[in-house]
Amino acid sequence: MSAPLQKPTQVRRRLLWLVFTLTVITYLDRLCISAAMPSIAREFNLTPAQKGWIFSAFTIAYAAFEIPSGWLGDRFGARAALTRIVLWWSAFTVLTGAVFGFWSLFLIRFLFGMGEAGAFPNIARAVSRWFPSSEQGRGLSIAFLGIAVGSTITAPVVFSLLELQGWRWTFAEFGVIGAGWCLMWHRLFRDRPEEHQGVNEAELKLIRSDQFGEAPGKASIEHSHQVPWSALFKNANLAFICLMYFAYGYGLYFYITWLPTYLLEARGFSINSTKWLAALPWAVSALAFWFGGWLTDLIVRKTGNLKLARCGVGIFGYLASAVVLITVAQIENNSLAASLLALALGFQTMTSSAAWTVCLDVGRKNAGVVTGFMNTVGNIGGAMTPIVVGYAVKELNSWTFPFYVMAGVFAFGALMWLMADPRRSVLEA
Repeated sequence: MSAPLQKPTQVRRRLLWLVFTLTVITYLDRLCISAAMPSIAREFNLTPAQKGWIFSAFTIAYAAFEIPSGWLGDRFGARAALTRIVLWWSAFTVLTGAVFGFWSLFLIRFLFGMGEAGAFPNIARAVSRWFPSSEQGRGLSIAFLGIAVGSTITAPVVFSLLELQGWRWTFAEFGVIGAGWCLMWHRLFRDRPEEHQGVNEAELKLIRSDQFGEAPGKASIEHSHQVPWSALFKNANLAFICLMYFAYGYGLYFYITWLPTYLLEARGFSINSTKWLAALPWAVSALAFWFGGWLTDLIVRKTGNLKLARCGVGIFGYLASAVVLITVAQIENNSLAASLLALALGFQTMTSSAAWTVCLDVGRKNAGVVTGFMNTVGNIGGAMTPIVVGYAVKELNSWTFPFYVMAGVFAFGALMWLMADPRRSVLEA
């Protein structure tokens, strides 16, 4: 009589929720400065230009150090890399509460961005080592769901804390949350499922069943000590992937920076209405993150066609978002415009899992560096958005022009999706 089949353990799914809490904390700490800025500006008499530089300090450092931090994950593993990243940014979150003027705040925000760089490439690397290819899209979608949750709750939480205790203690408390997460991460996570005592043979076999399109083996999962920098910089497929994500970053930063102002000034909503309407796109994106990950994995399972699963989802999401943004620019009904903006972000964010999974498909042992390349270019796009919107509003007196530009950028991004190929490793000649 044959022995009963062993049921796979579920360690990978429990660790995924630990990753989810990290992305929530990431956006709590990242957006806290935006909600607290009115109080900070009053205390230090900051000019609008100084506030802009403080906001930009994070983005500049984040983009500059994204690739090196992604490489550290490839070299030492996501366990050590994310522990270092979260401890670093948590320390500078606490120190934000001790600043004494513009220059100290600018420096702290720059160092904060420097420390947070590499978080998402290493999150992607962790998912790639713990999930088979057919589950990586959904795994990343749950991780990215934390972005929506963190972004949605930040303003209500921060404004409530500001009323109770002021902005300095708020930053200190947020920093302590990150430090607590590090203790749990370092205790529970391992870079390879083989190193985790809770993983049985059935779950390990499932995890390694189709990773990287190779037979299971140590060669496909060990840390990468060398990076073929020349090959990466010359690879056309990586260039298409990065340019595709430029569009993502460009669109995303409109919602992060200009959305409340647009709702107040261009659409005439009250402050109370704006508080909730500005949160609506992030609430919609929570569902979109999950749906996009589920859809790309479903297509892989049903067809085995990576190109269709990744690029098809990306092209549809980008083009649908472009059409909706053009509609927003043309309609006069304010409530409908606010609702359509939420829908546009939903179409955009449904492509997130496909984009990051493509990096796992083509990056393999160098997935951290490859995702670092992609996210760097995405943040360059994000850094341009506030400038373009500000110029259009100030010089052209137009709130519609920025939406046409965003739609055009998404059309360009859809073309880059079409050119990208998740079946071709960026490490191959």
